[in-house]
Amino acid sequence: MSTVAYDSTAVLGRHLQRIRHSPGVVILTQTMPITMLLFFGFVFGSALATPGQEYRAFLVPGLLAATAAGGIMTGMFQSAQDAQRGVMDRFRTLPMSRAAVPLGQTAADLLTTVVGMVPLVLVGLAVGWRIEGGVGGSLGAFGLLLLFRFAANWVGAYLGLLIRNEEIAGQLGSVTFVLPLLSNAYIPTEGLPGWLRVVTEWNPLSAVAAAVRDLCGNTSPNPDAAWPTAEPVAGALLWSLLLLVVFVPLTIRRYTRSGE
Repeated sequence: MSTVAYDSTAVLGRHLQRIRHSPGVVILTQTMPITMLLFFGFVFGSALATPGQEYRAFLVPGLLAATAAGGIMTGMFQSAQDAQRGVMDRFRTLPMSRAAVPLGQTAADLLTTVVGMVPLVLVGLAVGWRIEGGVGGSLGAFGLLLLFRFAANWVGAYLGLLIRNEEIAGQLGSVTFVLPLLSNAYIPTEGLPGWLRVVTEWNPLSAVAAAVRDLCGNTSPNPDAAWPTAEPVAGALLWSLLLLVVFVPLTIRRYTRSGE
């Protein structure tokens, strides 16, 4: 096993142990999307043009995409917490790969996300959402969700290393809840004002949500939308890869230099 893989596995195990000793955080992150599904689906859904079960089928992929985008918040808080408490400084004194620490953190977050999405999917199926795109489509949809979560967590890890304060990171993390509101996660973008529609359709989260709906056979992409939303699978892939290309080296460089 290579040095990076071995060291990353050790860091991954440390983060999984950390999660195991913080069950309240796990419960909160798993129940929040379900609460939003029930609230939006049964309260707001009755006031929309696509009420009831049809809206809930539209909403579930959006909530899955919003859960994936939540990697920014978790990555930022965990990195800032470790930086403030001196954990990062102790890691840097060890003979281990500099890429292992952020990679182990993001890999652990990815594993917990896989587990955390299961209750939301089950509740979504119970309230009327259906996967009609076949096995290949559903696997592609969840693969995109995990890729975007992985990319979002690298963004958060970089921001956390910049902030280096868990209290500030926790406060800034609440700002990430705005991302789903400025996307098509909860409502279609067709009826929005011109400038706001442009903003929401270029939001990476909109491409991911539209891609999940398309691959699961729920709705077809709107050809009149901006390119990332009109071609959501390609758009979601490109957004995810772009975030990884930019933030993986930035995060590793920031981790390496933060002790200087």
